[in-house]
Amino acid sequence: MQTFKTSKARENILSRIRKSLGEEQLPMPFPEAEKDHSNVYARSAMSHEEVFAETFIGLGGKFIFCDNEQELLGNIGLLYEKLAWKQLLCADDRLMKLFSNNKIDFIGPADPAIESADACITGCEALIARTGSILLSSAQHMGRSAPVYYPVHIVFAFLDQVVYDIEDGIKILKKNYGNAMPSMISLATGPSRTADIEKTLVVGVHGPAEVYCFLINAES
Repeated sequence: MQTFKTSKARENILSRIRKSLGEEQLPMPFPEAEKDHSNVYARSAMSHEEVFAETFIGLGGKFIFCDNEQELLGNIGLLYEKLAWKQLLCADDRLMKLFSNNKIDFIGPADPAIESADACITGCEALIARTGSILLSSAQHMGRSAPVYYPVHIVFAFLDQVVYDIEDGIKILKKNYGNAMPSMISLATGPSRTADIEKTLVVGVHGPAEVYCFLINAES
């Protein structure tokens, strides 16, 4: 059996590597990276809902503030008529019950088999003010498909669902689901957009071209 001798130079290199590995590691070049980052982003003097609205609109979203649930129903009806939609779906049981109780029949329940609707309404887990994002999860009805499949995504939320940063949104999820966290958690930040093709910005390629957020002035 043939054996291969290790050259003296190579053995010297390997011995130095072994020695270095056994020594104490070098200190971090940026030790502050391990410190608390809770104050990295200065919090605005505005309310969380004001920060969210400003950021969300800046990203191309359409924000509507509603004093109550009845005003929400009225605004959705006006939107439906103004844009001449033929089919509007709702993926939230609570809101569908509200539509039914108020004898609003132009909105149907979301169904994976329905592929040609103009828009879909969903709830959300939280609204993230700092980034203008909508926190969604697979725990919601059609939580994976409803927010991204249809041309227009309509979201409704309540005041107590508006939080400042992403970590605050995760706290809401932990409070609501405990150890049974949803298998999918996503952040939707404005309408879908891409500049992959010839560096030209195109909206609505991988998701909805328009996103509406109705914020209700009440607790959920």
